[in-house]
Amino acid sequence: MRMDKLTSRFQQAIADAQSLAVGRDHNVIEPAHLLVALLDQQGGGTRPLLAQSGVNVPALRERLGESLEKLPKVSGQAGSVNVGNDLARLLNVTDKLAQQRGDAFIASELFLLACLEDKSDLAKLLGSTGLDKAKLEAAIQKMRGGEKV
Repeated sequence: MRMDKLTSRFQQAIADAQSLAVGRDHNVIEPAHLLVALLDQQGGGTRPLLAQSGVNVPALRERLGESLEKLPKVSGQAGSVNVGNDLARLLNVTDKLAQQRGDAFIASELFLLACLEDKSDLAKLLGSTGLDKAKLEAAIQKMRGGEKV
């Protein structure tokens, strides 16, 4: 995936996810790292978008934190982390969603859609906090106002 195709906020969230993984001694950046980074991003649109979609955002943030705690810690890595297979796959799906919509850039809201459409534990976690595809699509449409990114 070309990083220059990501919106600046999405690029920042990926950098924050990497920092989060390093700080927790994880050697792989997982989708949960990126979702936490998106939720914690100052001035970011993910938290309001999810709230507008009917998600219990504090519960989601808490559960994501719990899932990060369960990830294995690796010592002696000296800050070396890699993008995990699950995150790489979801970023590729996000890229595909952006192309299907005719977007020039890849935005974080499409990453949420990719996560939701996935058949992973993360998708189940998102669903358990109230997120469904129709509500998310409606919130994205309202946020974008019919514009492409």
